[in-house]
Amino acid sequence: MFRVSRKTANRIDVDFAGKLDRDEMRVALDELTQQSEGIEHGRMLYRIGAFELPTLGAMGVELSRLPQLFRFIRRFERMAVVADKQWLRKASELEGALIPGLTIKAFDSNQEAEAEAWLQG
Repeated sequence: MFRVSRKTANRIDVDFAGKLDRDEMRVALDELTQQSEGIEHGRMLYRIGAFELPTLGAMGVELSRLPQLFRFIRRFERMAVVADKQWLRKASELEGALIPGLTIKAFDSNQEAEAEAWLQG
């Protein structure tokens, strides 16, 4: 399951759980691009449920669309990641350290209110 919703003029929420295959990854990336059109200095709340690694086909789609993903991510300044698994939270914050202009802060699933407050801060 991958769902993207535009909450405000500069914010999207992403809900993800399960495993993505090649076709689902295409749809997910298209949805991210479409929902983020026109966003500047954006905020994103990314909720990760039961996580499974994507298929090799899905990873291939993601790699083939790296230029599109870089344009997408440059629209955002802050991303709050809400996940139960500590390794996902750590990986998210590490990713944020590697992407210039984007700050990623991770929260446990019982800290969604704190994540919301941080995004607005």
